Amino acid sequence: MEILVMPKMMSALAAEAVGTFGLCFVGILAIHALGAVPGGLVGIALAHGLILAIMISIFAATSGGHLNPAVTVGLLVGGKIKAGPALGYIVAQVVGGVLAGWAVMGILPHDIGAAVVRDGTPALGSANISAYAGCLAELITTFFLVLAVWGTAVDPRAPKIGGFGIGLTVTSDIMAIGTLTGAAMNPARALGPALAALLAGEKYDWANHWIYWVGPVAGGILATVLYTRVIAPKETA
Repeated sequence: MEILVMPKMMSALAAEAVGTFGLCFVGILAIHALGAVPGGLVGIALAHGLILAIMISIFAATSGGHLNPAVTVGLLVGGKIKAGPALGYIVAQVVGGVLAGWAVMGILPHDIGAAVVRDGTPALGSANISAYAGCLAELITTFFLVLAVWGTAVDPRAPKIGGFGIGLTVTSDIMAIGTLTGAAMNPARALGPALAALLAGEKYDWANHWIYWVGPVAGGILATVLYTRVIAPKETA
């Protein structure tokens, strides 16, 4: 999951934007369709996990299929991508999230579209969870996610299962903490739709937005350090 050849950068950036667009578009609409349905969390988790698995499988050969700033930062720390391309990836991922929000607003009736995007953006739940606890939950689940990236995609010993190991990890994580934090595990999944809704006049709780950057990025770095230095230091070098 790396991109090293600079002439291919535009293709890689397009892949990151389109892949993140797919994740956010399906995720927002799945929350809209299933959020109030009993047992709907399972469907929401499956929707996110399946679309992510598909998008990673599509774009792995072009960009590595990061589709997540936390993954990109983890691979930067692990030496699998350089700083310049990593920054480009993160910008493309956020742009993909914003475009997904706009697309949802373009499909739904004007009077509800922006609210649906806002409600489909990860936020702390109603279980009286603190921002710090939410940050920890995002850190732990992203730690699992980036471990899956290393163990099923980056490591040369990895099983050839496309993005489905990663997608299933996201599915499990959403089932675990979806009602607590929205289970973003992905700063672009939080920032992109939030910006789209904001530009459409919807309010967003920016006071807690930091947890969707600090938690996932820290979890991604911890997973990278553990995998590359303890679990498989020679195979992933």
